[in-house]
Amino acid sequence: MKIKSQKDFFSGLMFMAMGIAFAWGATNYTIGEGARMGPGYFPLMLGILLTVIGLFIVFEAMVVETEDGEPIGKFAWKPLFFIIASNVVFGICIGGLPKLGVPAMGLIVGIYALTFVAAMAGEEFKAKEVAILATFLAILSYVAFILLLKLQFPVWPSFLTA
Repeated sequence: MKIKSQKDFFSGLMFMAMGIAFAWGATNYTIGEGARMGPGYFPLMLGILLTVIGLFIVFEAMVVETEDGEPIGKFAWKPLFFIIASNVVFGICIGGLPKLGVPAMGLIVGIYALTFVAAMAGEEFKAKEVAILATFLAILSYVAFILLLKLQFPVWPSFLTA
């Protein structure tokens, strides 16, 4: 069989790889059953679902005819770097790096840092729009995680609350 859509084929393989990894990882926990789910039940079901979706996408990529074969384009390094960096920066803001002397900056600073760094992944950067988005996300995150869910993690920089 010939691959008729490279994008779909490799996307399907990615789904299958992630699904198999989740299902395999779930076997280290008690699975349980539908009525009494164990901690491994959800990751196992998620893994199976991802694998089935991946199989369907791979099958479709080999059966459905496309105009140009949908070749895979060049790798988008800039968005990949900034999206990963934004998550790392957020983690550092929430927990700090005590061994390096970097204090925890808290949720609000973390949300702003995450939003601004992630916004650099796009084609254009508009500071005013990013600041509005960061403010909205910070307020929403504070209400959801601190007020409603009552999660215990720093909201403001540690040197301000001491």
